[in-house]
Amino acid sequence: MESFFTFLEKRVSDSSSLLCIGLDPHISDLPSPNADGAAAFCLGLIERTARYAAAFKPNAAFFEQFGASGWMALQRVIEAVREQSQRQGSLIPVILDAKRGDISSTAEAYARSAFSTLGAHAITLSPYLGRDSVEPFLAAPEKGAFLLCKTSNPGAADLQDLTVAGTGEPLYLAVARLAQAWNSRDNVGLVVGATQPDALSRVRQAAPGMWFLAPGVGAQGGDLEIALRAGLRRDGRGLLLPVSRAISRSADPGKAAAELRDKIIEIQYHLT
Repeated sequence: MESFFTFLEKRVSDSSSLLCIGLDPHISDLPSPNADGAAAFCLGLIERTARYAAAFKPNAAFFEQFGASGWMALQRVIEAVREQSQRQGSLIPVILDAKRGDISSTAEAYARSAFSTLGAHAITLSPYLGRDSVEPFLAAPEKGAFLLCKTSNPGAADLQDLTVAGTGEPLYLAVARLAQAWNSRDNVGLVVGATQPDALSRVRQAAPGMWFLAPGVGAQGGDLEIALRAGLRRDGRGLLLPVSRAISRSADPGKAAAELRDKIIEIQYHLT
């Protein structure tokens, strides 16, 4: 049975990349402070970097701020990734960074929005309402979900490091173990920040076979080699590294993406 991670593994092979290009159209970076400007910014970035991308990750908030026109811009951006996939003969997954989390009936609507209306292949989710809030996103094996586990922001410890009664383990490890149990269709991954290398290593030990989305390399200060050392699976895969501003704000985004992809390959070679 083909699943979201079947498609992702193929794209990783086709592109020789673990790089996930973040599409975060900050207003200060746009040619015009509106939805058209956001679309133009992202379309240019997609065109320049697609050959080096294992996936693209548009952040819904940067489009939602423009209202209905922002949603239309987001659809155009996802369609542009689809067109690049067709040109390359290789499906480039789109991971919608929306961090949804609600009761099951509402989650069904969110899932239709992300997958049917927008055309994303995967989404980021909060797991804290439990299995029924996640299940609508997992019903189709070819659609994936990355569950927030140990996030890259400074306040992550406020909740995620709390000790779970009876286990002595932090909450984020409990999330990792639940995610493995929910991964019956091979379409569940985890969000584990590259800024948290100790936690990244612990989650890898708890979930040795799962795919992680590990934001934080670049503008947030995460170290690429340390993150790869802590988070790669034994086969040298299992870790997607989202990078946004370090690429989009460079003088040549295509060159920046190529250099980062090649640096990842070099580190992989020495670690595996």
